[in-house]
Amino acid sequence: MSADQAREVEVTQQDLPLHCPLPGAPLWARHPRVFLDVAQEGHALCPYCGTRYLYKGAPPKGH
Repeated sequence: MSADQAREVEVTQQDLPLHCPLPGAPLWARHPRVFLDVAQEGHALCPYCGTRYLYKGAPPKGH
């Protein structure tokens, strides 16, 4: 996937712990599951497919 085709996905606290690929991803879009810490920086980039996740939720409590 080239940079101009990279996806951006907004996630909330309900999506934590976040992993890519997301549940329900089509078989052709699957790769090994990787957990991403999107809440700390407000964003995370999947090292496999380049999908950028943007966190739009409240800061997690207790960490």
